[in-house]
Amino acid sequence: MALNMESLAEATSGAVGSLLSTTILYPLDTCKSKYQAELRAHGQAKYRNTFDVLLEAISSRQVLSLYQGLGTKNVQSFVSSFIYFYGYDFFKKLYLKRSGFKSIGTRANLVIAVVAGAFTVIITQPLDTASSRMQTSDFGKSKGFWKTLSEGTWSEAFDGLGISIILTSNPAIQYTAFDQFKARMLKEKMKSKRGAESSPESLSAFSAFVLGAVSKCFATCITYPLIRCKVMIQSAESEGDGEDEAELKARKTISGSLHAIWKKEGLMGFFKGLQPQILKTVLSSALLLMIKEKISKTTWVLLLAVRRYLFLTRARLKSS
Repeated sequence: MALNMESLAEATSGAVGSLLSTTILYPLDTCKSKYQAELRAHGQAKYRNTFDVLLEAISSRQVLSLYQGLGTKNVQSFVSSFIYFYGYDFFKKLYLKRSGFKSIGTRANLVIAVVAGAFTVIITQPLDTASSRMQTSDFGKSKGFWKTLSEGTWSEAFDGLGISIILTSNPAIQYTAFDQFKARMLKEKMKSKRGAESSPESLSAFSAFVLGAVSKCFATCITYPLIRCKVMIQSAESEGDGEDEAELKARKTISGSLHAIWKKEGLMGFFKGLQPQILKTVLSSALLLMIKEKISKTTWVLLLAVRRYLFLTRARLKSS
């Protein structure tokens, strides 16, 4: 029961952290995604950088469109983070219990993180696809969740699933590194109480922010070409793309998107938008982990209070 309660607390605090960080950084995410999704030859690009996307929103009086798709994105972020953190924490503790080890090694931690990430992606992919299409639509022309998905086939709702599964290595590397650093930092701070209902120790907000930023930056640089391909595969069709149906269809595969980038933008095209991607992902992950660390104790206490209340209520009903 303690295992389930702690896993539930971990999942809830992680999901709330993801929700808040996504909302705070959403305008930056929209500018970044629209810049990454654009694929044009040199000299014909509509956007020179992400700031051009922001200027377009301001000049066209569509500033609120920087939040298009926010509701769907928040649902996707909350659900995926809850499933990921619950699965990651649950399987990590299950591994320690069955193996008899006192701590988990880096290799085992990485495998557990990848499995939890892949499982999460499969469940939440339609939400991810819909939010990406809504976000990269022309300003003022974004559609609702059901209309966005209903315009295509059911298989198109899973556009980018393969590359999303591959990219589970990104958060897996990040969270594994964060977990290992956190364990070392807290080793000397662990409380003497080891009862099932003692609240776990947590990092300071600043330490969690720094560790989250460093671990995410490294993972993002390694996987960025695939990250840009994923944005292109899931992006909405723009009126000014100038591509025929065959080209658009070819772009919906990993090999097709890689070939299109190489053909139109060359080698540097694989890293177009890397700087805003690092800025957004590092800030997002750092905020997520910082918020998660700071509310984990509160979440734990609340869940214990709810469990005790339900236990007392059940006892009263039996006695009456």
